[in-house]
Amino acid sequence: MTRREMIGMTVAGAMALSIEGIAGAEPRSLPDAKPDHLPRWRGFNLLSKFQVANQTPFPEEDFAWIEEMGMNFARLPLDYRCWIEGGDWTRLREPVLKEIDQAVAFGDKHGVHVQINFHRAPGYTVAQPAEEKSVWVDDEAQRVCARHWGAFAKRYKGVPNRRLSFNLFNEPAVIAPDAHRKVVGLMAEAIREHDPGRLIVCDGRQWGNTPPMELVGLEVAAATRGYQPMPISHWQASWVNGSDQWPEPTYPHKEGNRVWDQDYHRRFFIRPWKALEEKGVGVMVGEFGAHNRTPHGVVLAWMRDCLANWKEAGWGWALWNLRGSFGIIDSGRSDVSYADWHGHKLDRAMLELLQAH
Repeated sequence: MTRREMIGMTVAGAMALSIEGIAGAEPRSLPDAKPDHLPRWRGFNLLSKFQVANQTPFPEEDFAWIEEMGMNFARLPLDYRCWIEGGDWTRLREPVLKEIDQAVAFGDKHGVHVQINFHRAPGYTVAQPAEEKSVWVDDEAQRVCARHWGAFAKRYKGVPNRRLSFNLFNEPAVIAPDAHRKVVGLMAEAIREHDPGRLIVCDGRQWGNTPPMELVGLEVAAATRGYQPMPISHWQASWVNGSDQWPEPTYPHKEGNRVWDQDYHRRFFIRPWKALEEKGVGVMVGEFGAHNRTPHGVVLAWMRDCLANWKEAGWGWALWNLRGSFGIIDSGRSDVSYADWHGHKLDRAMLELLQAH
């Protein structure tokens, strides 16, 4: 037996169990979703399995809160190391996978579309440490990653696209267009072998900022980002080198003779993606938001223009995150008068801004 066959048997065997009830009744009021036209979803990134070191099951209250807020979308950025056994990327742990099943079921219960994202995929991550083998060039990494996605497809076969989508890789960085198309094609083929109609969403290159024109014809949708300009969204973020040296942000944001305002955002971060949309690729904003060190008034003014442009474009969005330094709950901002939300601290002004768009 070849190593490729062993990888396939091990991964497929770990995930062959169907999920009772997941493919059952249709959810309440969720819109249809197709690769050439995505709904205007609104919601949040949920981080319970964002990092292997502190993973937990997804709490149902997150989905209940999204429903209560009048929203309908949850992106789950996942670290594949959460569900592999002992560091062996060919052996999967069924108990952890069942916790992801549970999140999909919570979405169904509360009328929330769930998008499964490999934030750290076998062979690629935007985070540190980097993967030992690169999915963009390494045959084994490509095979293993394709087997993981194929196994997820088999697991969720029959769950309609209005309830579930797959987001292949989080923010491909400096990747050649041809390499990106090749690998996306391999992942799509592995998924469609088990679930031919599954909705696949692909982040743009250059950390989600460049429209992936190279994917036209693959029948996938695309996701952009809403973090520009970085001196607003990531001011004093410890993981961004030099951000502690940036001046305190204001909005509109000025860089030399350049003024970042609603019109600038529309021209440089909406129009290029509308050109992709015109070629039959649906578009959404998979992540946006600002770190809690940026003054709250600046954040709200900046977000208001971004949200207005996305609404005008007809695009859905997901705030990074629901809870935490970019979010609306327990964000740790020092310049916000928080309201109570089920015993947690709610940034009501930000929530109301999101609800207005």
